Amino acid sequence: MNKSKLSTRDLCIIAIFTAIIAALAQISVPTPYGISMTMQTFAIPLAGIVAGAKRGAIATLIYIFLGAIGIPVFAGFTGGMGIVFGMSGGFILSFPVLALIAGIAESKNNKVWLVSGLFIGAVINFLCGMIWFSVVTSSNLRTAFMLSALPFIPTEIIKIVLVIVLGRRIKNALMKERMLSDFE
Repeated sequence: MNKSKLSTRDLCIIAIFTAIIAALAQISVPTPYGISMTMQTFAIPLAGIVAGAKRGAIATLIYIFLGAIGIPVFAGFTGGMGIVFGMSGGFILSFPVLALIAGIAESKNNKVWLVSGLFIGAVINFLCGMIWFSVVTSSNLRTAFMLSALPFIPTEIIKIVLVIVLGRRIKNALMKERMLSDFE
């Protein structure tokens, strides 16, 4: 991929992954604390792995932009700046970093790098979400951890395993079909 320009193929891949993130965001389970368990944190690292760091991060930025301007792409078909700056805003705003780290880790073509990158990305996502939650709700970090991070850790581990299992398979299948270029 040319470092300064995006090809038509790149734009299509970005659009597809933006749509996948928006669709999987709708698979959500609300919690009483205002933060839903969603499949976004499955779709976003998957975008980074399959589409690559740059395209995955751009797809995520577009997803956030669409939601911020009010298009109902966030969990529960919601959108608007109130969601971006609400209790789950820290999670949402850290999504591009999650995609970027997943893509960079995948580019090393080493399973240890990939696993490490996905866990580091998840930790960054949790930290940003937890800190933001703490600020928005005027709660201490312990309370923020208990309400906005701890309940989500088991499902996040399952999502990371699924991303590891499916991400490379999907990427390899698409590269075999020449739908993805084999260089970033």
